Amino acid sequence: MNDDVRNIVLGVVAAAVSAALGWLARTYLWRRRLRRKQAFFGLPDNSESLLVVNRDAGGPDLTVTRHDVFALLELSALIKDCNAAVQVVAHDAAQQGFGERTEFCVGGPASNRRMAAHLSSLLPGVRVNIDAEPGPDRGAFRIGGEHYRLEAGRSEYVLLARLTAGERRSRARPVFLFCGQRAIDNQAATRYLARNHERLARKYGGGSFVLLLKVVNSQAYGPDVVELVADVTRAAQAPLPESEINTSTSFTGT
Repeated sequence: MNDDVRNIVLGVVAAAVSAALGWLARTYLWRRRLRRKQAFFGLPDNSESLLVVNRDAGGPDLTVTRHDVFALLELSALIKDCNAAVQVVAHDAAQQGFGERTEFCVGGPASNRRMAAHLSSLLPGVRVNIDAEPGPDRGAFRIGGEHYRLEAGRSEYVLLARLTAGERRSRARPVFLFCGQRAIDNQAATRYLARNHERLARKYGGGSFVLLLKVVNSQAYGPDVVELVADVTRAAQAPLPESEINTSTSFTGT
């Protein structure tokens, strides 16, 4: 074997070794990223999760608004990426506790009983105005001592929360809440989670958080322009003073 042939053989072998090492490195990084994603969402391989949605008050069939359907599609993609399964359940049929399976609960307390129960049990510092009559406070949020009103199409708010409960929080599967003042805000929150879950996982790890998001000019930009208003975890989890609880019967969360 002359020098030219030897050099060609050595070059081929070196290229093959480099390609194999590169593939192994990419596979390792992909698997590590997947494991982190699964840990954040509480969705190991072949696990089960719940998507809790509204049921139309006008009939027995399970019907969901257009924007809530888009929200479910965003969440379904995340669940599929984690190699997990999902079951869609109506809000008034999800009669079970939490912590056994990861749950994604979509919709405000006015139309989602499961959301109302979660706010009462897990976020006692949050009140949502569910008054059906038009008025300046319709759909408003009260978090701690702050008040956030709905300006439809211009300035709207949504709560995005990851919560764990029970004695074994490290093993409990999380509950994700998407509680918007309008259906388009629920979609905005799911899209925000899909885009920012890696950053949120680095910041909060496997812990609980409650974020208040603002959807800006949805009549022009849809669910795409979202601003983080504040981390309201402490205020949302702290019970309101008795004087605040009794200020309005139109606010739910108790």
